[in-house]
Amino acid sequence: MNILVVGCGKVGSKLASNLSKEGHDVSVVDKDESNFLLLDEDYSGFITPGVPIDLDVLRKAGIENCDAIACMTPDDNINIMVSQLAREVFNVPSVLARIYDPQREDVFSHFGLHTVCPTNLTVSAVKSAITEPDLTRSLNFGSHTVSFITVEVTKNLIGENVNDLDLPPHQSVLSIIHNDLSVTLFKGQDITLCVGDKLIISELVD
Repeated sequence: MNILVVGCGKVGSKLASNLSKEGHDVSVVDKDESNFLLLDEDYSGFITPGVPIDLDVLRKAGIENCDAIACMTPDDNINIMVSQLAREVFNVPSVLARIYDPQREDVFSHFGLHTVCPTNLTVSAVKSAITEPDLTRSLNFGSHTVSFITVEVTKNLIGENVNDLDLPPHQSVLSIIHNDLSVTLFKGQDITLCVGDKLIISELVD
C-alpha cells in the first residue's frame, strides 16, 4: 500500500518505520525536520518537511497517489483538517486521525472520519488491568478497537433471558459459557441464564 503518515513524533515515526519494514510504500510529513531523526535507521520511505495543511506540501508527499493516510500530529485540529482535505479534496480511500480529546472524538466521528483516541484506549486498558486482569482481551478491526469481557452471571441474573439484559449501547453479548464449559454463540435466540454461566460481552472501545 501507499501510505502517508502526517506527523513524525514518537507515534508517527514508529508507525511509519513499522509500515516501511512490512514493505509498504511510506511517506512522512512533518513541519519540524528534526523529527525525521526519530525514524528507524532502516526506514526506506520518503520524508517531506512542511506544514501538513498546505495542499502543495501534501501533493509533494504523494497524497494524490496514496491508499491511506494516518494523521498522527499532537494537534487535534491539524489532524482533523488534514483528514478532511484527504477525504474531500484528494479522495483518499482510507483516512484515520488520532484525537486526544474524547469529547471531540464523538463530534468528529459524526463527520464520518475514522478516529483513534489514546485517552479512551489508555483508560480502558488500565481499568481492565486493575479490575479484570485475566478476563479482558482487545482486538483491532481496521481503525476500531473492540474489547471482549468475560462476566460471571450474578444471582440476580439467574433465570433471566439474555435478550432481556440491559446493556449499554456500545456493548453486546457475544456468547455464553455454560457451567459444563460448553459455549453457545448468541444470535438473538432465547437463552435462559443458569448458575455457573459466564457471558462474553463485546465492547466497542474506540
